[in-house]
Amino acid sequence: MKISVFAFLFIIFPSLLLAQATVSGTVTDTNGKPISGANVYLEGSYDGTSSDDNGKFSFETSEVGTQTLTVSYVSFEPFKMIDVVSKMKNLKIVLREDVNSLETVTISAGSFSAGDNSKISALKPLDIVTTASALGDFVGALQTLPGTTTVAEDGRLFVRGGDAGETQIFIDGIRVFTPYSPTTDNIPTRGRYSPFLFDGITFSTGGYSAEYGQALSSVLLLNTIDEPIQEKTDIAIMSVGGGLGHTKKWDSPSPKASWNKGSSLSLNASYINLAPYIAILPDRNDWHKPFETASGEAVFRQKIGDGLLKIYGAFDTSNFALTQEDINKSEGLAFKLNNQNFYTNASYSEMLNDDWTLFAGGSYTYGNTKVGIDEADIKDVENSAHFKLKLRKRFSNRFKLNIGAEQFLTDFNENYDEPNFAAKLGFNNNISAAFTEADIIFSRKLALKLGIRGEYSELFKEFTVSPRVSFAYKTGKSSQLSLAYGDFFQQPENEVLKFTNNLEAQHTQHYILNYQYSANNRIFRAEFYRKQYSNLVTYNDAMPDANSLFSNNGDGYAQGLDLFWRDDESIKNVDYWVSYSYLDTERKYKNFPIEATPNFANTHNLSVVAKYWIEDWKSQIGFSYQYGSGRTYTDLNEPGFLQNKTRGYNSVSLNWAYLLSQQKILYFSINNAFAFKNVNGYQYANTPDAGGNFNRRELRPAADQFFFVGFFWTISTDGKDNQLDNL
Repeated sequence: MKISVFAFLFIIFPSLLLAQATVSGTVTDTNGKPISGANVYLEGSYDGTSSDDNGKFSFETSEVGTQTLTVSYVSFEPFKMIDVVSKMKNLKIVLREDVNSLETVTISAGSFSAGDNSKISALKPLDIVTTASALGDFVGALQTLPGTTTVAEDGRLFVRGGDAGETQIFIDGIRVFTPYSPTTDNIPTRGRYSPFLFDGITFSTGGYSAEYGQALSSVLLLNTIDEPIQEKTDIAIMSVGGGLGHTKKWDSPSPKASWNKGSSLSLNASYINLAPYIAILPDRNDWHKPFETASGEAVFRQKIGDGLLKIYGAFDTSNFALTQEDINKSEGLAFKLNNQNFYTNASYSEMLNDDWTLFAGGSYTYGNTKVGIDEADIKDVENSAHFKLKLRKRFSNRFKLNIGAEQFLTDFNENYDEPNFAAKLGFNNNISAAFTEADIIFSRKLALKLGIRGEYSELFKEFTVSPRVSFAYKTGKSSQLSLAYGDFFQQPENEVLKFTNNLEAQHTQHYILNYQYSANNRIFRAEFYRKQYSNLVTYNDAMPDANSLFSNNGDGYAQGLDLFWRDDESIKNVDYWVSYSYLDTERKYKNFPIEATPNFANTHNLSVVAKYWIEDWKSQIGFSYQYGSGRTYTDLNEPGFLQNKTRGYNSVSLNWAYLLSQQKILYFSINNAFAFKNVNGYQYANTPDAGGNFNRRELRPAADQFFFVGFFWTISTDGKDNQLDNL
């Protein structure tokens, strides 16, 4: 009997000892503040407890050996400790804030996002086509943001003292080499691509990511829709043409079409012809063939396992012919243009194992432009390609790393022919690039982005290195400060490279300080910036040619303040925003004899946009006002260079979208509703008159106003979708 009792005690003695093991400690945040209610437990067991009001915890366990202690609390990162249980006494556990939340600081210096998935959107995708002055052009909508300059006769993006060639456009991360339709002087161009296939836009006015290069001022990133919501058909009948779109989805497996499960196809086609419009409302040009264009776009999407393949293609052809007034030609200047452009890209992205993400893509551009200027005939043919490979590693919520490489290829050829002169020009330009960039989030209040980009130009035999850094600090629940610095390089444009390759890349440095507040459907942004230019291309003729002397002797600066306010809350059914930019800039480049403010730069720019939904009328009324202070020009009757300024630019645009039924909309708009007499500049005679004065004429828009009427009809699966989202 005694032996049995002894044996029993011997068997249970270890358990009695283990039952005495105690796990204890305190839980605090990084500031030493106790955390009450944190869950504390040993994984794989039922042993655990919660921390008290002082952050303390204590519990007994029968577990032995090495165990995993887990401590968790909402909005904090889980804490894990692997050790022998006997050492888990009087622990001091510090929980770090979970940075994977909407309250975490974001890098925002120099960047505007327009997307349903972005944390803070200054613009929404809908705004691209509902802004009264934009006329469905994404560039027109972006011109209502601060940092852009009003250059009404051009139509491209001029950003913070940079000319239009300093902004690059990307679709799904892949370069677009010819984003605008070609045009002639004093007739604004438009972006080639319809906004209807895009669901996200990021417009970086400076300090952009090391992933992107060959842009001195800014980049515009357009992202196509990953997955359409439903099948639908869109029909448009407009005063200037028509359009047709259709989206098809294959979501269910089918014995006959199992290959395309999880795939979709979106198609858009449009035809524009201004001849009927000009016949009713003539403008200042003598048109022989009014502007005519036909275009088509397609996006095919295919899910492949955990990956997504997207193939985008766009083609357009345009032509027109006219005679423009010219002070030096009594008969005017004859101009004709015919252009065909094709762009396609393919991209594949997939989440790999161990938090790796793969992105691979490429694009090809073909452009064929024929121009006739009086007796001169010019034919340009461009073939360009871009290939890109990128890997992203998520080490944790606090540290993510991007690495990538890309190749740019351009083959440009020009044939110039006139009765007394002919020439063949061209170049091959290959650029190799590699980049890496790290996102480091120290806490929900503090984040850092570090990047570096290297590029090698085969044409110039030159290697450049571009460091970039962005920093953000959350100053309150809804506000933050951001700082950014970066070096940016860009090769000269085709109009220079076709004559010479004895140059270097142009260079600029960006310094940005940004404050941003976002809460309750309201956004306020204030941004100071400084850009320092060097190595700008100069030449000694009014227009470059084969005999010009080219160099990289140019330099300059641009600095200023951008303000933005958007409010979708204060006034019922009213959404509005106000943008203001102050710009101080001078540069010496091209044929400038001295450093001066270029004629595309306004000192002051103001935009006011408002939209009002009237339920009883089933209508949305839109208003847009744009102001730009006078721009410089050279008065040949006074000494100096770019020494005078035009009067300020003013334009008020109005639109009205009326729902005839759930899926049928009637749309009206008028640009420059009050017919302000805007002047874009002056053209002077080549020689003075008998009194020694140079005569001049005003460069006015081809038309003071533009009227638009359209009928839009959507046929969708649910019978509810309509094109108000496209207006």
